[in-house]
Amino acid sequence: MGRTPVVRVTGKRLRINVMSAVASRGALWFTVFTERFTAPVFTGFLDRVARQADRKVHVIADRHPVRRGKAVRSWLKANTDRIEPHLMPGYSPELNPDELLNADLKRNVNASRAHTVDRLAHETRRFLRRRRHQPNIVRGYFRAPHVRYAAM
Repeated sequence: MGRTPVVRVTGKRLRINVMSAVASRGALWFTVFTERFTAPVFTGFLDRVARQADRKVHVIADRHPVRRGKAVRSWLKANTDRIEPHLMPGYSPELNPDELLNADLKRNVNASRAHTVDRLAHETRRFLRRRRHQPNIVRGYFRAPHVRYAAM
């Protein structure tokens, strides 16, 4: 009779936050941060994407409370010429092409090998920078049957 192996772990789970935006033409913008996801963090990201895109940006996003909050709604109203939000129906991540980037990131960045938050953030940025230089892969996130609507 064999014994069930016991794997010792520290119980310490590393956590970082990633906010990203993908474009059907292959562009990728991202930010990696450790603080809480707040309205200023979100609107700062949107501002940077709009400046770098140099055109009006259509943002497909889930209905996270921050994205629906008063401060974000006010910022969006003041920036209607730069950003147009499209909030997804609840519980529908399969409709968001950016979720395919998230899945790609989770498949390719091994969080268990990063022993510090700084190292995990570094590896995440490294992966996203690499993807930024692979527009063919980013465009592929829009080829899945359930997200083709976003490539139009």
